[in-house]
Amino acid sequence: MSYELFIALRYLKSKRKTGFISLISYISIAGVTIGVAALIIVLSVMNGFESEVRSRFIGVDAHVKVRTFHDKGVDDYTNIMQQIKDTPHIVAMTPYVHKKGLIKSKTETTGLIIRGIDIETINNVTDVQKSINYGELNIAIVEVEQEDGSTRQLPGIVLGFNLADRLMVTVGDQVILASFEDVTRVGQMPQMMQFVVTGYFETGLFEFDDNMAYISIVSAQKLFRMNNKVSGIGIKLDHYENANTVEQILDEELGYPYRVLTWYDLNQNLFAWMKIEKWAAFIILSLIIMVAAFNIISTMIMVTMEKTREIGILKSMGATSRGIQRIFTFEGLFVGVLGTVMGCLFGFALCWAQLRYKFFALPNDVYIIDWLPILMKWTDFTIIAVAAILITYSAAVYPASRAAKLDPVASIRYE
Repeated sequence: MSYELFIALRYLKSKRKTGFISLISYISIAGVTIGVAALIIVLSVMNGFESEVRSRFIGVDAHVKVRTFHDKGVDDYTNIMQQIKDTPHIVAMTPYVHKKGLIKSKTETTGLIIRGIDIETINNVTDVQKSINYGELNIAIVEVEQEDGSTRQLPGIVLGFNLADRLMVTVGDQVILASFEDVTRVGQMPQMMQFVVTGYFETGLFEFDDNMAYISIVSAQKLFRMNNKVSGIGIKLDHYENANTVEQILDEELGYPYRVLTWYDLNQNLFAWMKIEKWAAFIILSLIIMVAAFNIISTMIMVTMEKTREIGILKSMGATSRGIQRIFTFEGLFVGVLGTVMGCLFGFALCWAQLRYKFFALPNDVYIIDWLPILMKWTDFTIIAVAAILITYSAAVYPASRAAKLDPVASIRYE
């Protein structure tokens, strides 16, 4: 151990002549601890919300989508799926139709997004089946009893929970879907089909639950006069982080007119804004550590004044100005490291407790989940710890350089 480090530790442990200086040191450590813990907790909560929202979007949609430019439709989708099935990271695929239309119940009429799905492959790519909260995911042909006692075969439709509530329908009620795709002149009638409600789904995402309905891909092709075309192909990967890699591979393999979009591309504004919020919170909460750094500066200046005689003695014994500077730099750095370690432990403990016991609840009629989500990342801990130590180290540099410039003769002249 170098003499600078040894003396710095002795200074840190020794009793001060002025107790006020020790008090400020404790306040500085507490300030760093609180700042680091606050950063860890806030960033972990933001990570949790981002992860939850991402999983819900991916659960409804897909990791990667293959579409065409201008959404002209994919005609030979079976050949495309066969062509790309051996692409690295691809686990499953499903064709889909995604169009806008109109839905009419006995009392209400509203616009909606109609999603035509392949019931045999959709559950391999999305979590649609898990989101059914009433009825069943039945989009096949259903025998429906009419008011006159006769029966009729109608295709099934599954509605978003909020959409079904607005339409005031329940399982077994009949609705009419209308498509305006080929309506090119005034007075032309839209294509219409009748469906029977077989279930509701609830994802927790308002834009889906309030505006979407699932029908079979065959019914969607008939409703929108698409023949054998589909809007695109949904692809599930072994991990969502591989989406960009698969996008580059498929772009090169398929080329024009096909367009490959990742889950991030489909929700770019939302996730970009969440990332900006995370960095903004990091910068703002770092100000707490900055306040603690100013306390460190004032503490070190007062320690320098208190240790003037000792500095003079050390210099007279051969200590260099650089050695004196290191002593006081180490002392300020110890405060920062101690506060950072305590803050990391405190932040981790609170985050772990929330994950384990979920004592911070959220109103489930406002948020998509009923408890505060937490996702701790070691990269956040590392960045926060490094930033805190750098800030506190910078705060110790000026007082240490001031101590190094003291004249040893003047320091002990009157002792």
